[in-house]
Amino acid sequence: MAIEDLSQSHCSPLKGPEHRLPRESIEAALAELPGWTLDASGTRIRRTFGFADYYRTIAFVNALAFIAHREDHHPDLSVHYDRCVVEYATHDCGGVTRNDLICAAKASALYAEGHGG
Repeated sequence: MAIEDLSQSHCSPLKGPEHRLPRESIEAALAELPGWTLDASGTRIRRTFGFADYYRTIAFVNALAFIAHREDHHPDLSVHYDRCVVEYATHDCGGVTRNDLICAAKASALYAEGHGG
């Protein structure tokens, strides 16, 4: 799963454990998503995005909220002065699904857009 393919894809409604991705698939996808990690339980992915100040952090959070609304897939956020920790898991499936990888790719693209890379 290339990051470009994921960031151009859209989420679809998923329910049930059959949509969970196996650990090997998640790890392979995360190799294409720099900065993202799988938690120890293997049920969520996480990345910390750093910013120069609170204004830029909140601007990112607001833009990410728009993406979450459009995709109907919402992250857990921990917002701080100079960083935002973003976590994705598909609760209705009990783990990481393609939707989480799609949204992680979109978050990474958003961050790269605002940081010139």
